[in-house]
Amino acid sequence: MAFSDRQTATLALAHALSAAERGLPVIPLSPTKLPALRSPHHDDAPAPGAARCRGECGLLGHGVHDATTDPAGVRALFAAAPWATGYGIACGRPPHHLIGVDLDTKGETDAVAALRELALRHLFTLPPTVTVVTPSGGRHLWLTGPPDVVVPNSASRLAPGIDIRGTGGYLVGPGSVTAHGAYRLAEGSAGRDPAPCPRALLALIAPPQQARHRTAPNGPPPRGAGLIHFVLAAHEGQRNTRLFWAACRAYENGLGDTLAEQLIGAAVRTGLTEEEARATVASAARLTTRA
Repeated sequence: MAFSDRQTATLALAHALSAAERGLPVIPLSPTKLPALRSPHHDDAPAPGAARCRGECGLLGHGVHDATTDPAGVRALFAAAPWATGYGIACGRPPHHLIGVDLDTKGETDAVAALRELALRHLFTLPPTVTVVTPSGGRHLWLTGPPDVVVPNSASRLAPGIDIRGTGGYLVGPGSVTAHGAYRLAEGSAGRDPAPCPRALLALIAPPQQARHRTAPNGPPPRGAGLIHFVLAAHEGQRNTRLFWAACRAYENGLGDTLAEQLIGAAVRTGLTEEEARATVASAARLTTRA
């Protein structure tokens, strides 16, 4: 079926409306699985220090930030993108606070087996839940998380081929058609609701709890808090650089041993592996403590 076929677009909208009716916020996707609407700020030169618009301007084209469960809003999104052949479901949003576990099966990667090994090692059982089969034969497992836990997106951090779709990410919805094929519900998934994420698995994918500092009401923030926030604000491509800079400043000011674990935890929360974060902090320590 050609991607320009009106029937494909009509089916994509129908599937998206059905998902929205179940409380799942949706956006239209192109055949490449990317958001179908181009950013209205694509040609704008970003102002120094300006925060990235997340839809506050009122225009469409802000990716997952456009996601909605309102039927009229869904229709408006698809009317603006008549070339859409699928839909994405925003993760981390109420009422489901969806978490996606993306299991890759390409080549020699067997993420399904890797997840089973993790379950045995950390003593959790994956409950029956909504499962979507991808065109390549992979699996997307849908789980729900608690409303007070922000699960970050990650790629192969748990094990090769296991990606996590959390807050700020999205899952390709079943019924979507892409350049590589269609996404479909696995047998037994129709009518099923996403199951709660096992606590042990949630502990593996959620950011580590930050150390709590007791301070007097309205008192000054604990020493080094600014360095932690500096690391937490890192975007992809600057995580290691920010972590290294913050760790150097910490060691130069005699706070290295105190802040090391918090800096590592903050870096892991942004998407670095713990091994990478520890290596970066160790490099900063060696550099700043040389005689």
